[in-house]
Amino acid sequence: MDLIDDPSEGLNAPEFSVSELSGAIKRLIEGEFAHVRIRGEVGRVSRPRSGHVYLDLKDDRSVIAGVMWKGVAARQTTQPEEGMEVVATGRLTTFPGQSKYQIVIEEIKPAGMGALMAMLEKRKAQLAAEGLFDPERKQALPYLPGIIGVVTSPSGAVIRDILHRLRDRFPRKVLIWPVAVQGERCAPEVTRAIEGFNAFTPGGALPRPDLLIVARGGGSVEDLWGFNEESVVRAAADSEIPLISAVGHETDTTLIDFAADQRAPTPTAAAELAVPVRIELLAWTDGQGARLTRALSNALGQRRQRLVDVARALPKREVLLDTPRQRLDLLSERLPAALTRGVQVRRLRLAEQAGSLRASTLTRMIRAEAQTFTRLEARLAPALSRRVATASDALSRQSSRLSSRPLTADLARKSDALQRLSERLSKAGDSQVRNWRKQIDAADRLRETLSYKATLQRGYAVVRGDGAVVTGRDAARAASRLEIEFADGRLQVSGKPTPKTKAKPPEQGSLF
Repeated sequence: MDLIDDPSEGLNAPEFSVSELSGAIKRLIEGEFAHVRIRGEVGRVSRPRSGHVYLDLKDDRSVIAGVMWKGVAARQTTQPEEGMEVVATGRLTTFPGQSKYQIVIEEIKPAGMGALMAMLEKRKAQLAAEGLFDPERKQALPYLPGIIGVVTSPSGAVIRDILHRLRDRFPRKVLIWPVAVQGERCAPEVTRAIEGFNAFTPGGALPRPDLLIVARGGGSVEDLWGFNEESVVRAAADSEIPLISAVGHETDTTLIDFAADQRAPTPTAAAELAVPVRIELLAWTDGQGARLTRALSNALGQRRQRLVDVARALPKREVLLDTPRQRLDLLSERLPAALTRGVQVRRLRLAEQAGSLRASTLTRMIRAEAQTFTRLEARLAPALSRRVATASDALSRQSSRLSSRPLTADLARKSDALQRLSERLSKAGDSQVRNWRKQIDAADRLRETLSYKATLQRGYAVVRGDGAVVTGRDAARAASRLEIEFADGRLQVSGKPTPKTKAKPPEQGSLF
């Protein structure tokens, strides 16, 4: 469309409204650049609440505005970030409201491996600065978890490898949370799985795992990119359940490896880290038991030897008693002579005291004693009279008290004592009778045990022929009448013996 008429018709240019001119420019740009691919660095990125993404694509000299609608942005595996070099595919258009042109992006991808790694390093540095990768946040793995939660694809070989290795090492209960392990659904599903396992109530209807394993097989950087997303890393770092990251092979590294409590090079190695080897654990337990037994035996042997050594150092009982026994014999031999000498010494001392006394002295002493006896005799008669009177009064008072006191008190005390003795005798008799009864019952049980009737209760029988016990086949064939005794009674068997036939051995049943 020509915007200027032929100058030959006049020098005055036609007039256009702003909308007409903007529409003409829009049609021109959209017609010339219907589908383009632009490579550049992402500048400003804006994400309003509507869900659309607004950004700038720039190089060292120019800037082009870009917009990515909500539905398109949700389908992208890689979200644009500032400083990231990308290749954007879309169509150019204008925005008349601001008199600018822009690209409506339909697909956006990193511009090669270098851009992805640069974005990965930037995100890693940002999350590390927040402390999500600090060793202090790491939790110790349980030695033997009761329940293991696995976040992986239910249809891949990863889950089969994990289950097979757990079954070989130490079988455990496994809860599987199926997720997509690549593509646009990977990051949100893995995040929900980790948060969902942590939301389980301990001891609830669905048990909470003691350990989590996030696993995926190997792949390219783009295939593993879902495990580099910020939501997945934050969910792994905030997990209250210890988590093992087993994404990719040994050379593959994702950001969830840094946030997990333990990184495993492969999913199979994650199963090996999760549980010990049951056989090795049993062997270790047996070894520890053997060591404990040997230690106890050695300790008892050392203490026994020490006791023997100490006992050797002690003197024997006969040696300890020899000296006291000899001293006793010596003293017993010296005792009669000592007693004799003691008697002689005392007799000599008595004789010396008797010799020192004179006849006059004895006479004076006898007179003095006689006078004393005379005075006492004069005083004795009145004293006896008073004593007799006092005793008579006391006897009268005692008799009056005895007559007033009830005689039944003494009888009651004796009756109580007799009752207590009777009770003690009765208890002793009952106890003796019970002991005798227990002995009789024990003897009766022993008799029942040793009796052949107890054997009959177990399915055996006693065969008698003509009144005698039959213990062989020939004796049973020769008897004219047989009697079989079972546990519940006896059975009479008569008739001619059946001819001898070779019995077919019973077939052995299956043990399984």
